[in-house]
Amino acid sequence: MPLVFSSLSHGDVAFGFFNIETDMLLLNNYFFFATDFAGYVAEIAEHGSGRPYNGQWHVYVLEDREIGNLMGAIHAIQFRGFIGEVYKTFPFPEEREAFRQNPDSCKTRGTIEEIISRYRQPTTVQVTVDESGDTIDIGDYLFSREGFHALLRYVCVGGYPRWKNDIPPVYVQKMKEQAQNSPHPLFSGLPF
Repeated sequence: MPLVFSSLSHGDVAFGFFNIETDMLLLNNYFFFATDFAGYVAEIAEHGSGRPYNGQWHVYVLEDREIGNLMGAIHAIQFRGFIGEVYKTFPFPEEREAFRQNPDSCKTRGTIEEIISRYRQPTTVQVTVDESGDTIDIGDYLFSREGFHALLRYVCVGGYPRWKNDIPPVYVQKMKEQAQNSPHPLFSGLPF
């Protein structure tokens, strides 16, 4: 489930996994895969220290009307928009204990790409990190170092409800290790 995180540009924003059978994340109206996010984080981590970072991330930018209603989809009462179509394909589990983020959810990427392509094609957003690592711009969204750390923590634990058996996928474990070992100041003081 997406949770609320603090941004410098938009105040509170939604970020996170929205279905346990996909590794797609949302950042308000931006949608991108966690496998890609891990690769982007690794790219910044390898960038080195004392230099600004400029890169481009591939995201799907949806209009509000295209996104759908997460709570309506979870409760199987409204399947409109992209999120509704995802929940038609991958319904919310009937047993509460089955509500855990699937570490193999990246295997559904082809299905999710087919669904989201009915709404938008991927585009690129500019991502910049200042040389001090104090802030990161992800397209229109600006985060402090601490705000970005909160996003990283969320992905590392599998958000809410956490990874099944509390075992993250290999790509997340690798991202965490690269961030922890990075000399880039964006990752200094990581809380994990």
